Amino acid sequence: MRDEIIAILLKVCNELNEQLKNKIEIGKGEQAPLFGKQGVLDSLGLVNLIVSAESEVEDKFGKSLMLTDGTSLPEANSPFRTIGSLAYYITDLLEDEKQ
Repeated sequence: MRDEIIAILLKVCNELNEQLKNKIEIGKGEQAPLFGKQGVLDSLGLVNLIVSAESEVEDKFGKSLMLTDGTSLPEANSPFRTIGSLAYYITDLLEDEKQ
């Protein structure tokens, strides 16, 4: 499942790159920085990423996810740091829904 989520995130990032001045380094795979100190996304870019990822995950897995729940996450623990950290976060959410 996680590999499928990474593929979804890479697709979403590739599409998002068409609109970005500073591109997400998709070639880094899971290590590609998204948001935070190393990331290239501003808050609007992050919102676009979240909305697109939620939509693609729902299309693929038939599960509606909300990647943000309104709680404030410290930057060090943010699931939006890299493609890999976001993939782990989405995988955990999907697995929690199964239980």
